[in-house]
Amino acid sequence: MRQSVPAVRDATATWWRPPDTIPSAPIRGRLTRFAVAPMARRLGVRVALPDGRVLGRTDPQAPLMRLHRPEALYRRFGSLGPIGFGESYQAGEWDADDLAELLRTVAGHLGAIAPRPVLWLTRFQANRRRSPATRNTPGAAARNVRHHYDLPNELFALFLDETMTYSAAIFPTDAAGWPQADEAQLAAAQRRKIDGLLDLAGVGPGTQMLETGTGWGALAVAAARRGAYVHTVTLSVNQCQVARQRAAEAGVADRVRVELCDYRDIRPLRAGGYDAVVSAEMLEGVGHEFWPDYFATLDRLLAPGGRAAIQTITMRHDDMLATRAKDTWIHRYIFPGGLIPSIPAIEATCRRHTRLRVHRAGSYGPHYAATLRLWRERFDRHADGVAALGLDRAFQRTWHLYLAYSEAGFAAGHLDVEHLLLDRAP
Repeated sequence: MRQSVPAVRDATATWWRPPDTIPSAPIRGRLTRFAVAPMARRLGVRVALPDGRVLGRTDPQAPLMRLHRPEALYRRFGSLGPIGFGESYQAGEWDADDLAELLRTVAGHLGAIAPRPVLWLTRFQANRRRSPATRNTPGAAARNVRHHYDLPNELFALFLDETMTYSAAIFPTDAAGWPQADEAQLAAAQRRKIDGLLDLAGVGPGTQMLETGTGWGALAVAAARRGAYVHTVTLSVNQCQVARQRAAEAGVADRVRVELCDYRDIRPLRAGGYDAVVSAEMLEGVGHEFWPDYFATLDRLLAPGGRAAIQTITMRHDDMLATRAKDTWIHRYIFPGGLIPSIPAIEATCRRHTRLRVHRAGSYGPHYAATLRLWRERFDRHADGVAALGLDRAFQRTWHLYLAYSEAGFAAGHLDVEHLLLDRAP
């Protein structure tokens, strides 16, 4: 059954606000206060208090975290762990001179470096399970997508490049293999990524191609310009409308069909299925319970001899297992219902539920760190434009933290992004 067109959410909604009520947790707050100095020393950061004292490292080059309302931060972190840490930043209770650099050090280590008494007190709150309401069931998936992607298109245009591509770019590299990224190269780097995926899937003249996760249409248009016939599906109303418009403006509307449709409901446009399936960073939003459904759908829709090219963010398998059922700050405020997969999880899912084989075709974690840095810098530079869209200071702090934290995860090596080729044995 095709999805009906839902109403686009009002841009003035306040789902991104942290709770105004600071947890009443004097014991947890006190334990966190005593732990700040040793935690800062172990992490290699400095923590500046309102009275002028600086805790942690004495190295003036160490990342600096400025506490404006320390007791509020202590109680939030003591009660909710990393979620409280993020909510405290949203609420303006602390800042950093270089948030991405601070988080590059901190990312992924909060649980490991917190003292045992704090971990014991927060184990029920900070590690509580995700709400069942956010599971990406057929009824809830569209709501979860709209939570993020049906923000105003103008917001994304402020920090993305002209291609409106919201996934990792692939930049030229130096002799050591490190990306050489600057803002002027971003659009070309996105086109390089798109061409790489289309090449991996073997997309060319006459190819019948399916894209899962339309974005704003750049990949579909690029495939159609190669002479392919493209069926692309999305659950975002805004993206569906823009992608149709961009296909028409590019003169390829006759070769691009953009459909508002759940991947589970896709029906091929011709008997026998698709020659190619391409997807750029949709898998992270599927949810681990539904990975078997997603890959089984690709298996069902691929024609004999067909190929699927997938770009996906990945994390280490142990980290994925440890977080898949937990509530997290990113899950609560940015991407409800999703989970970043691991390569072993993808391989196991395909082996158990499909005929598909998984081939790794390249990893680009440093390129994503560079992409996110450029997005964050553009987002911050256009703060007035974000405000003009009715998106308040709480929203701006939420998204600044989201972009900086994501950048730090890739820069520190906790996250990666991979190109995968899926096919069947001959």
